[in-house]
Amino acid sequence: MSQELFRAAVLPMREYLFATARRILSEEEDAEDAVQEVLIKLWYIRESLCNYDNVEAFVTTVTKNHCLDKLKVKKRTEGMTDSVMGMHSDYTPYELTERNNTHEIIKRIIDTLPSLQREIIRMKDMEEYEVDEIAEITGTKPEAVRMNLSRARKKVREEFNKWNKV
Repeated sequence: MSQELFRAAVLPMREYLFATARRILSEEEDAEDAVQEVLIKLWYIRESLCNYDNVEAFVTTVTKNHCLDKLKVKKRTEGMTDSVMGMHSDYTPYELTERNNTHEIIKRIIDTLPSLQREIIRMKDMEEYEVDEIAEITGTKPEAVRMNLSRARKKVREEFNKWNKV
């Protein structure tokens, strides 16, 4: 599928895909992110979209599945946080506050990374994608994903150590 056909067939569905994602994810920002990620995935596989009889149905299914995957990851990470908090209920309020502050600092540091590194570290460490999946989504080679992930983690570690010294 050429760029023009992609624009004509897929991009007009953006609002419908957003509404679908919004129904599943509830949060507007999450839905917008999901639609963007789906459109990027579809862009990378645009050559094979011509093989589908009903492109609209395929795109809708991809969006729905992506949103459901995001919900699974979110529940998994929330469950891990709840279990960690439950296992260590002997934390003092000070320790819990410090732990929450640490998470906030790390999120802020990640937000300052270059966009590709930011996306790769989020996909790998937060959403638990495999390197090959990340390479396919980002359109890069697995070696490049590993290199960017290493650089991102190093930068986060360095910046976090700066925060701790203050």
